[in-house]
Amino acid sequence: MKRPLSSHRLRRRDFLKLAGGLTGAGLVAGLLPGYLLRRTLLPEEVASAPGTADLHWASTDGWIYLPPPAIAPFHPDSLAPAPFTTYIFGFRNVTGLDATQMTNQKMKAQHTAPTFWVDQYEKTGQDFKVQLTNLGLQMRPDLTDAHTIHWHGFRDAIPYFDGEPHGSVAVPIGKDFTYVYRPHEPGTYMYHCHIEDVEHVQMGMTGMVFVRPAQDGNTALYPSGKYAYNDADGSTGFDREFVMLLTEVWAEAHWDDAHIQLPEWSDYRNDFSLLNGRVYPDTLAPSGSVDPFNPVTDANGDLIPTPGYEHLQYQPNSSLVQCNEGERILLRFANLGYIAATMSLAGIKMRVVGEDATPKRSRDGTDTSYVTNSISISAGASYDALFTAPPYVPEAAGYNTYLLYNRNYRSANNLGGGYGGQMTEVRVFPAGTLGPQALPNT
Repeated sequence: MKRPLSSHRLRRRDFLKLAGGLTGAGLVAGLLPGYLLRRTLLPEEVASAPGTADLHWASTDGWIYLPPPAIAPFHPDSLAPAPFTTYIFGFRNVTGLDATQMTNQKMKAQHTAPTFWVDQYEKTGQDFKVQLTNLGLQMRPDLTDAHTIHWHGFRDAIPYFDGEPHGSVAVPIGKDFTYVYRPHEPGTYMYHCHIEDVEHVQMGMTGMVFVRPAQDGNTALYPSGKYAYNDADGSTGFDREFVMLLTEVWAEAHWDDAHIQLPEWSDYRNDFSLLNGRVYPDTLAPSGSVDPFNPVTDANGDLIPTPGYEHLQYQPNSSLVQCNEGERILLRFANLGYIAATMSLAGIKMRVVGEDATPKRSRDGTDTSYVTNSISISAGASYDALFTAPPYVPEAAGYNTYLLYNRNYRSANNLGGGYGGQMTEVRVFPAGTLGPQALPNT
């Protein structure tokens, strides 16, 4: 393994202190340490860099499904085409689509946005590029909002590509922009639009992203060769991984945006608490197309619904955890709602090995991970937790079931009676039942 740079990193705040007392950019560059210069990429360097984007996102609006109870007159929305109920803004994966197919994706946003992952720069030596095309909002042509992709928590972000509108570039309707990342720090992040971010995050412009460590592929430390971090001892190795993005829907705000009204955000409440864009029991339904690099679409470029789950066409991300007994499972949690959540795994202990894309180890290498049944996740926070699937106990279903849920009763029932909201299941099968996992959340 390469020696980590984190112990001597110059942070943004330190850079600003340094730059504030200097008169010329050349002088600043001269005083910066060489390793920092190697860790950054200037916009003019990006403009001349060869190659196309690794992924291509489009921003637009659309409709999703949320279940009863009715919240008159806001839910279900009277304008929603069956079987959908709720208006959203969002992102779509248009990688590989031609210009006509991409234009056809207006009004076909998905929630949550596609999950994607990148390899640590120290392993590949390659920058990662995401192109964003702003298709506009079909339901609200009067809203001429630009959009961005802000990778929440990304270290040493170049302001030009950070997606924060005051120091970055926003993408107007009908335009494109390519974000360039040099991912040095493994771990779990999230991304969202940072224009009118209170509204746009609530409306659905949110997704998950994680950085795979340079240690990946080393089967000497853990048999699968898959790791959450560069641990050097296999302690963060895993066999299967599942992302769990927590978001919320305030029905009135979504109705207001569809009906050309203005919500009063101080009245905010979470009518629906979502896990990967769905509420229980829809969280258990199969995933749709979840491979960001090889998306599966129809001839028009549209998402293909899973038969029997047509109402989830634009909510393709399942939260069902399936595993064999004895396997080690990585849960990647992130909260892009506005309310703190406490996710509990009934009957199984989890070991928290990372927080906000930072391994739970002190500077001297001391292990600071901890074991718990419940993880409290503030808005904007992420956690990486491992558990080992317990021994299978024979039963008629062919698997044992454990609940993973938000301990806040309101967030686990959506006021509809019985279970709902931010809840899913962990299903443990006999050893050897399930083959190796090809993609997260499958």
